[in-house]
Amino acid sequence: MESAKLVSLPSQQARPASVRLEANRLVVEHLVLDDHALAAFVADRPAEERALLVERALRVGLTAIQSVGVTVNVDAVRAEFQGLLRQTEAANEKAATALDMMLRQNFADGEGRLPRTLERFLGDKGQLRSFVDELFDEAKRDSAIGRMKVLLGSYFDGDASRLAQLLDPTRLGSPLHQFRVEMSEGFAKLNERLAALEAAGAARASERARSTAKGSDFEDVVDDLLGEISRGAGDVFERTGTETGSAIGSKKGDFVLTINAEATAGAELRVVIECKDRYVSGRNMRDELRDAKSNRDAAVALVVFTAAHAPTGIAPFDVRAGDVYCVLDPAAPDPATLEAAVRLARLMALQTLRERDVEVDAAAIAKALNGVREQLEILRSLKLTLTSIGTSARDVHSGLDRLRDGILARLTEAEAELRHR
Repeated sequence: MESAKLVSLPSQQARPASVRLEANRLVVEHLVLDDHALAAFVADRPAEERALLVERALRVGLTAIQSVGVTVNVDAVRAEFQGLLRQTEAANEKAATALDMMLRQNFADGEGRLPRTLERFLGDKGQLRSFVDELFDEAKRDSAIGRMKVLLGSYFDGDASRLAQLLDPTRLGSPLHQFRVEMSEGFAKLNERLAALEAAGAARASERARSTAKGSDFEDVVDDLLGEISRGAGDVFERTGTETGSAIGSKKGDFVLTINAEATAGAELRVVIECKDRYVSGRNMRDELRDAKSNRDAAVALVVFTAAHAPTGIAPFDVRAGDVYCVLDPAAPDPATLEAAVRLARLMALQTLRERDVEVDAAAIAKALNGVREQLEILRSLKLTLTSIGTSARDVHSGLDRLRDGILARLTEAEAELRHR
């Protein structure tokens, strides 16, 4: 088919073709296409469709030309990309080869720089092994181990060492020597103090023994203490040493303590108290307490001795033959000791109410008395320790005080139990 020709006609026939752009519009004016076949093709169409057909042909032609241009551009890009890809592969291969060579030079087994360097420093014959062997060689005096042995030997080795000198109590400049001197002086002062206390006690006892009014003085001391104790318990306290009792002409029983009726369920219950500032044999004392209980209608007796005339083994107080024995120093009386003895006598008296068919908590009383007796047994063992260990007298006396407090606590528990019943 003969190709179409775009012809511009002479000016006397028609104006030349022009193309202009208006925004998104393409305007073609005075276009003449010289092509017999195409003219015949258009002529076969109805006149009203020819303009639309020519417009469509122009659109299709321009679109085809546009597509051909894009294809050409894509091919050019593809060619350039493939060339760049080949260059990149070549560069990567070269870099991989160089990296492989470098890694082999530095890390290859045996011949690599790093293995050779590590072997030189850390191997069996390396510098570190040589340094360590030299540093801890026991045969060399200038090695670390040798210097440590010399240094520690001067402090710990033998009698001439620094430690031996510091721990030798016989060496004049040692700390233990000073401690030994201070302890010796302390024990010497303690012995002097104990000796002075014993001498003072003996002197007071001797002075009171020579006094014509010694009995009356000791009773006055006990009288004051018993008055305070009875008021705290709600008991009735009487001094009866100058009054006759139930027995004809008998004045035995220096004091009478009538227990609070609330604790005895209304029953009259008494404790007779004797004061002794002279020596009395055990048998005579038992007889005298029996007579005093009979004379004052008392259930239990309490005898209070001075420290100079107390029987052996009863300090500070004890239970013998159903009665309470107590020791009190008239020059320095301990109210707590006498209070514990009185409260123990009260409990023993309350226990006798079972024989008189009075309702009391006998089990609680018995339990309290058993606890007190256990404390008294411990007290006796400490007394034996006191007599055999002179240097531990202060500790043992402290133990006696603690046991006395323990006995007071047991007595308080028992009395509280009886009040709650």
